[in-house]
Amino acid sequence: MKVKSADFVMSNSNVTNCPKDPIAEYAFIGRSNVGKSSLINMLTQRKSLAKTSGRPGKTQLINHFKINDDWFLVDLPGYGYARVSKRDKKVFQKYITDYFLERRQLVCAFVLVDIRHEPQKVDLEFMEWMGENQIPFSIIFTKADKLKPNVIEKNVEQYIQQLLSSIWEEAPNYFITSSSSGIGQEEVLGYIDGMNENFKKNNWADLI
Repeated sequence: MKVKSADFVMSNSNVTNCPKDPIAEYAFIGRSNVGKSSLINMLTQRKSLAKTSGRPGKTQLINHFKINDDWFLVDLPGYGYARVSKRDKKVFQKYITDYFLERRQLVCAFVLVDIRHEPQKVDLEFMEWMGENQIPFSIIFTKADKLKPNVIEKNVEQYIQQLLSSIWEEAPNYFITSSSSGIGQEEVLGYIDGMNENFKKNNWADLI
């Protein structure tokens, strides 16, 4: 898939105010310092579509971007950032969970994980919640340019084994990416393109 257009549509903190267009959408979420904005900009080939910041926790709303006038990319607030107040965390949690539980246009979520680190409790708990609520998701490992190929392989294997040793019978689909080098761009966009075709073929829009 080639991204020909990527347009900001709206930001809001209430899932009922999200766009009503009957098109597929894909949500990106992860801990606040995982490189989500940089990944979104890499995937869309736009330098500043999603706002990057030296201060983690900058994204605090549900942000919709329309891609190729055909599907939505949704940038969600990060979780697990200590400097966000307890009050704000509670608000984030509410509209993040509302979004996942109520948004019928959602085809797949992408949970971002920093490939340099061992499995984090907050990430594993979030994925477990997604599984329990039957919300389809894939894992995106970020910052692959920071490690050598053999270390990447070892870290991914460790992560998958950690998932399989808990509640998972089968590991979620995953991608290895780097925002700075473009690793994984074609694979992620190709995956989305395939799911878009299934969305249209199965007339899922009739359910919206």
